[in-house]
Amino acid sequence: MQKAGPERRATGRNAASMKYDILSALGAHGCAGDKHRQRLVLRLITLIVARYNWIADELMVGQREMAELWSIDERSVKRELAKLRELGWLVQKRAAARGRVAVHGLGLARILEGTGPDWGRIGPDYVARMAGQGAPAAEAATSSNVISFPLPTGEEGVWPRIQALLHREDPHLYAAWFAALRAEHDGDCLRLLAPSRFHADYLRSNHLQRLERSLHSCGTEVARIEVVAAT
Repeated sequence: MQKAGPERRATGRNAASMKYDILSALGAHGCAGDKHRQRLVLRLITLIVARYNWIADELMVGQREMAELWSIDERSVKRELAKLRELGWLVQKRAAARGRVAVHGLGLARILEGTGPDWGRIGPDYVARMAGQGAPAAEAATSSNVISFPLPTGEEGVWPRIQALLHREDPHLYAAWFAALRAEHDGDCLRLLAPSRFHADYLRSNHLQRLERSLHSCGTEVARIEVVAAT
């Protein structure tokens, strides 16, 4: 069984808007893909809207019911579920057993990571809200299918070197999650200030190892990285 790691749930004060944002990200990503990805995303969205428990992060639906919902046979349901688990978009929390169906949760962090390159198709306000960036970054994201963000020029220090490495590795990821960070030093620690708590939580859960690897590649005296929310 694939174990679920720590995930952010769409609960709390901003839960309603967050649910729509997640579905919007999936929809934009599906529309930008080929027919196979479009069908897979449409089926996931339909399953979420019809049967997902946002509060408990639980999806308890039998394969026969999914087959009826998706208008396919049960063998095809198994293939689609395998694809969604491989993407990390569905995480199996409990395997099916006699008399009970399997329980899945949403792999929200992986959904956000996978759909990030298509956020700009929705609009600059959406990019700014999801990535926690200001308007200039959001406007840059909508200018083309490739999200770009200018690297700082003429700056010295370990953070600009790390930024250059991150940008070379993946400009999409850099623009969405790293470009808005501010850095400050505290002894042997490089503290990165994210524009929101959501932004900081997401980086710690999904990209801290990438940041640490880039830090070590720079050969600096800084020993560790810490990501915190600026406010």
